[in-house]
Amino acid sequence: MIKGIGHLGIVVQDIEKSLKALSKIIEFEMPLIREFPEKKMRCALLELNGLGLEFIQDDSDDGFLGQFLREKGDAIHHFCLISDNIAEDVTTLKQRGIDMRDQQPRTGLRGKQIAMTMPNALNGITIELSEP
Repeated sequence: MIKGIGHLGIVVQDIEKSLKALSKIIEFEMPLIREFPEKKMRCALLELNGLGLEFIQDDSDDGFLGQFLREKGDAIHHFCLISDNIAEDVTTLKQRGIDMRDQQPRTGLRGKQIAMTMPNALNGITIELSEP
């Protein structure tokens, strides 16, 4: 069952530059930037009053986030919904006719089980389901 909103996923060309720009708007402690060389990705999670901002830099040539970045530039890519039973929620969404990028849950960048919808699930906005 969906329990709430977890984070907003923001795809950026330069993660350090984006975090520095945001730090001019609001004060926060600079988050750890995690490296994923096998995926050619970097990620930082910034927690602000219970809502996470997940910054993702995808330097791959063929990844769907890299393609999104080339097409749209720095932008919000998805929002995450917290699920207490992700496998059941994926099945339910598919039964309701939602196109899923991930047909079954997989391990995401933060080590949690996730599943992404296709962007057409919400008129161009991707939704990520994640375990807490």
